[in-house]
Amino acid sequence: MVAAARQQTVNLPGQRAAAVVVGQMATEILALEQRIAAVDDLIAEQLDQHPLAPIIASLPGMGALLTAELLVHTAGMTEYDSPAKLAAHAGLAPVSRDSGTVSGNHRQPRRYHRRLRHILWMAAFTAARECPTSRAYYEKKRAEGKNHRQAILALARRRVDVLWALIHDRKTLTRPASTIRAAA
Repeated sequence: MVAAARQQTVNLPGQRAAAVVVGQMATEILALEQRIAAVDDLIAEQLDQHPLAPIIASLPGMGALLTAELLVHTAGMTEYDSPAKLAAHAGLAPVSRDSGTVSGNHRQPRRYHRRLRHILWMAAFTAARECPTSRAYYEKKRAEGKNHRQAILALARRRVDVLWALIHDRKTLTRPASTIRAAA
């Protein structure tokens, strides 16, 4: 980019100053990319040392960063006694909105851990696109009349149960070779 700017034959007012600024910005961007890569390496190194990381990462849609964030926001999954409590903390479990003789009404909770919900949402969203089993569950929920958002939340809730079972059994999720997409 800087070399292309220097090879121009037409001179405009402020061109030299703009070229200096562009060069400085390009240098700063490269430095930031190197710092991000170093932090990613540090996260991967720390993740390799955590006993639950391979189990969580085996779930479709859970990459290294989402796995690390999930472990951080759940204190290594030690704060919860059941998958229902984890789902409730993440805002994936509906709360009752009953009043008087009216019962059976549910709504989205107002108090929940928004970042945790976002992590589980992103993983479910990715899994609905990439994993045939998750896609089938998503399509089933859509056929039941749920909209896209409701179907993804239902999938996220279901995946909390699966994740809890995997952690409880200390097993990683294994998928048939035909369902694993090759990296592009």
